[in-house]
Amino acid sequence: MKFLALAVVFISVQPLWASSERSAQGGGLMTFAPLIAIVGIFYFLLIRPQQKQAKEHTRMVNELKRGDRILTQGGLYGTVHAVKGKVIEVKISEETKVLIAKSFVTQVVQGDPAAEAEVVSNGVVKA
Repeated sequence: MKFLALAVVFISVQPLWASSERSAQGGGLMTFAPLIAIVGIFYFLLIRPQQKQAKEHTRMVNELKRGDRILTQGGLYGTVHAVKGKVIEVKISEETKVLIAKSFVTQVVQGDPAAEAEVVSNGVVKA
């Protein structure tokens, strides 16, 4: 990002040795070219990927159904028990069911996260 800022400064600032007659020649669209380039770079590097990620998250949330294993933003794993509009009922243990907003679902998890390998403090992998 610092490189981008430096490049814009170097492109937009005229050299100190340029004469005043020479600066009068350039005008019109060339004056706004660096600004247009910055807007284009920001769009393709920041805005477009974020919009794509938001669409993917919305699609994933809308496709939630009973029985899906999910991970919430708070780090809770659970199973979808019921879908009720903008809220889902999640079963996190045999006796515990909680209501959470659909937007707080981070991902749909495949398999059982408790069955994954754990790394013990001495570096030995325990299955």
